[in-house]
Amino acid sequence: MLLAEVAATSDAVAATRSRLAKRAAIADLLRRTAAGAEGAPGPDAADVAADVEIVVAYLAGSLRQRRTGLGWAALRALPPPSAEATLTVRAVDAAFAEMAELEGPGSAQARATAATALFGAATEREQSFLRGLVAGELRQGALDSVVVDAVAEAAGVPADAVRRAVMMRGATGPVASAALLADDPGAALASFTLEVGRPVRPMLAQSAPDIAAAFEKLGASPGAAELCVDVKLDGIRIQAHKHGDDVLVVTRSLDDITERVPEIVSVVRALPSDRLVLDGEALAVGADGVPRPFQETAARSATHETAEAELASRLELTPFFFDVLHSGGRDLVDAPLRERLAVLDEVAAPHTVRRLVTSDVEAAGEFFAGALREGQEGVVVKTLDAPYAAGRRGAGWVKVKPRQTLDLVVLAVERGSGRRQGWLSNIHLGARDPEGGFVMLGKTFKGMTDETLRWQTERFRELEVSDDGWVVTVRPEQVVEIAFDGLQRSTRYPGGLALRFARVLRYRDDKSAAEADTIETVRTLAG
Repeated sequence: MLLAEVAATSDAVAATRSRLAKRAAIADLLRRTAAGAEGAPGPDAADVAADVEIVVAYLAGSLRQRRTGLGWAALRALPPPSAEATLTVRAVDAAFAEMAELEGPGSAQARATAATALFGAATEREQSFLRGLVAGELRQGALDSVVVDAVAEAAGVPADAVRRAVMMRGATGPVASAALLADDPGAALASFTLEVGRPVRPMLAQSAPDIAAAFEKLGASPGAAELCVDVKLDGIRIQAHKHGDDVLVVTRSLDDITERVPEIVSVVRALPSDRLVLDGEALAVGADGVPRPFQETAARSATHETAEAELASRLELTPFFFDVLHSGGRDLVDAPLRERLAVLDEVAAPHTVRRLVTSDVEAAGEFFAGALREGQEGVVVKTLDAPYAAGRRGAGWVKVKPRQTLDLVVLAVERGSGRRQGWLSNIHLGARDPEGGFVMLGKTFKGMTDETLRWQTERFRELEVSDDGWVVTVRPEQVVEIAFDGLQRSTRYPGGLALRFARVLRYRDDKSAAEADTIETVRTLAG
């Protein structure tokens, strides 16, 4: 499959706001990709499968390599474009894979040379497309959910079957190649089941401003249906897999952190069941039992170098589990929460999240207040009859925090003045637009300690795209949790809304920009 065809489809997808039209364009390209290279005699099945997986990743706006080491500086001055489109997606993927593996003395120059060769072989349109992939700024409005629906359309199978397979596999590419290339797509999708040792996409929670609203959102009449109220810990989301003595620990984004958390491995290894998949949180707890600041906990799972590395080496994380997906050979994903909690108490005590089962809104409110007094983040209210809705914000979980917060993406940062001279200070905040890009909602420099300023100055220089002497534009990759007192109508920002009294709570290295809150969520909060 030629890269030019993918770039052309990206253009078609970007040119329409219709989800159906986006899906149809992507489905058409996937069918052509699955058919193999046009005119090629009997293309190898493994090569076609690789093409499908690469195309799926590119149309979802990402490279298959998590990190290529290719900085924005290398993309500022591109070589002259090729006049002819000859690059295949497999060749491009191989080039980025080679760059990702380079390390040690001379690696920067070798990477720059490889990048020059790659971009020099690309046409002008292909160069633009590749630059968008590398920078994470491919604004075409094709999120992973649209691509999943397009896979279903191209394979002629129900979208729910594809979604479930993606949840279980933890990635869209392998599911797409299976669905599109199998003689029986339905059977191929059904083969993706929960497997101990292979991470699944975690279930996420919706939000509510208070306990009463959470009960209402879950359709619980006061005093009628019992709900589970979990303490929401201010830690990092973890998923732990145990098969005998083998233990795997991954983050919310399915990054493997097993080697960095030996204390969690020891806890999981000592649990009674020989086969387990657990969902939970891990956090650093002080000698007084009070959670340490989130940034200290997050340092243990950071994927880039930070000034907190020395601190991280001295921290010990404690795991607290709130769900179980598998135990002793039995899959529990489709079992109701009530049943899963009974199993969790058998296999994971005393390493479980504290919870209250009640139908009383006032009792739940008192439990919520108690969690806050302990220094916790809030609570998650859950329906006891709901299955584990892996990979999406299921209707059965609703989180409640004591303040309004949003996970936004930093779009730019301004130079500091006065006491903050020499640091990058005031950050520009954007909500994710499902159609592509980000919508700016305001700026803030509040809530930043000197340590935060030092960290973000280093971090945003790594992400720098341009610098006009005052504002440093950055690649939209860093997620930050922002507390605010409300929203107001604004003609200054394109979304028509601005945050009131926004302040930084913490930077979220456990979330990608694709997981940031959307502008629709913000508009819902505005009423």
